[in-house]
Amino acid sequence: MKNKKLRYIVIALAILMGIRAALPFVVKWYVNKSLASLDEYMGHVEEIDLFILAGSYTIKDLSIKKIENDTEMPFIRIPETNLSIQWKALFNGELVSEIVCRNPEINFAFSDSQEETQTGVEEDWTVLLKDLMPIKLNRFQIIEGNINLVNIISTPATDVTFANFNAELTNISNVEDKDVLLPTPVVATANVEGLGGNFDFKAHMNLLKTIPDFEYDMRLIDMQAVKLNPMAEHFANLNFEKGQVSLISEMAAQNGKLKGYLKPIGNDIQIFQFNEEKKRTLSRFFTELFAETGKVILNNKKKDQVASRIPLEGTLENTSSDFWPILFSSLKNAYIKAFQKTVEEKEFFREL
Repeated sequence: MKNKKLRYIVIALAILMGIRAALPFVVKWYVNKSLASLDEYMGHVEEIDLFILAGSYTIKDLSIKKIENDTEMPFIRIPETNLSIQWKALFNGELVSEIVCRNPEINFAFSDSQEETQTGVEEDWTVLLKDLMPIKLNRFQIIEGNINLVNIISTPATDVTFANFNAELTNISNVEDKDVLLPTPVVATANVEGLGGNFDFKAHMNLLKTIPDFEYDMRLIDMQAVKLNPMAEHFANLNFEKGQVSLISEMAAQNGKLKGYLKPIGNDIQIFQFNEEKKRTLSRFFTELFAETGKVILNNKKKDQVASRIPLEGTLENTSSDFWPILFSSLKNAYIKAFQKTVEEKEFFREL
């Protein structure tokens, strides 16, 4: 009798061990099946590690790319993605999940050709996330990623990389305080390779609404002006000879209405330099000469800085700005007080 019971126990353990051994392959099949159901993109994973007691699993070598995309680069490549139950929230009585992506590479390609463009807007990624983790997402983190903006202008090509990109979104499902209007804090930092400078972003959002509400502070500090020349040539028909460019912004949106500002700041900027060896068209010669003259007039001599503050107001679909506040802010920077490379800590969300 004892031998019979022992045999049943051994058989049951063997079955459980077999199920445990097969589970990673089943989960891998399910994940690849979910990735295959995408409309405009296709994806694949190489390996799944399952941690049953921890309530988590890890996706190894996830790759997603646009179907029929001539850029020949994956839209997303993530060496390791961990999806798990968020134990901190579970102790508070909420069953939610968290996702941590390590060393991801995301390639946004912009082009005049629709086939070569990949921005992800064509796909509803929330469906994929629900398939991969059916429990509500409450925390999302990116660790040391790269975000590449490729061919922002197809002619000329301008590539920008946000390297060493770190970001974290917490309380996405608002399990902590139901009375807070913007319950999800967001922080992100990066180095702007190709242009020089640093990126710093802080925000609070409500991602539970169909059109999310948000307020953010953003700083792009000390980009090398000469690295912006492909865009300057394309849009303004001029070249920078030297200098640094920074961009400061605060913005808020509530129920589709938007309010905020952009504050471009240039230091040690030189646009026109008389050089007989430099080849210019007659149009560019006068454009750069007039731009340099305007810069001299609006330059803060003490800081060697030209800057402006561009107020923005309207809706997410239609935002506008008036000319006179921009001009007055440029004069204020030049002749009253130089702008600082800091946010103004405005409370635009309350004004909407």
